[in-house]
Amino acid sequence: MNTQWLSVDDPRAPAYAAEVIRAGGLVILPTDTVYGVAADLWQPEAVAALYSAKQRPPERAIPVLLADLEDITKVASEVPEMARRLAEVFWPGPLTIAVPKRAGIPAIVSALPTIGVRIPNHERTRSVIRACGGALAVTSANLSGAASPLTAQEASSALGDAVQLVLDGGPCPGGIPSTVVDASGDDLRIIRPGPLDEAALRQALQRRP
Repeated sequence: MNTQWLSVDDPRAPAYAAEVIRAGGLVILPTDTVYGVAADLWQPEAVAALYSAKQRPPERAIPVLLADLEDITKVASEVPEMARRLAEVFWPGPLTIAVPKRAGIPAIVSALPTIGVRIPNHERTRSVIRACGGALAVTSANLSGAASPLTAQEASSALGDAVQLVLDGGPCPGGIPSTVVDASGDDLRIIRPGPLDEAALRQALQRRP
């Protein structure tokens, strides 16, 4: 099967990506951090294909990229105050926030009581996500444990024919996967260090609402 390539700036990109996603396919796309590979989070078979393409351990949950802030209600049962305040300061941007998971999210996306969500600071990719319903299961487009790809070519070389569509947006400007935090409890917990350090996050939480 031949992988199709398209510029993320192409006006056809959102509709074409949505067609591939609805059919259960995988799409490589750029973000503000690194290249990701996306699947329809509501189709367990598509998410299983994503795990298989990456050789990702099944116990590792898949984050969700959102197009807009209101899309968080599609995947979160609630938005704790801590999560809301972090989102207001750092979204769109390189911060993934674990929030309580909404009932009905396929267990293959996250078997945890939480789900990681983020709005990327990449307007073209947000247009793609919007065309796909506002929320996509997206993780870095690399083999599990390998370096995160900064170009479409690197991502495509890693995942090969497992991907149906590559949206090329040139080199990703960030180059570092997002900071991941758990904001579902009483205190902030850093799950994965990234571009935003703990001091900056806690400083944002200390601001007056």
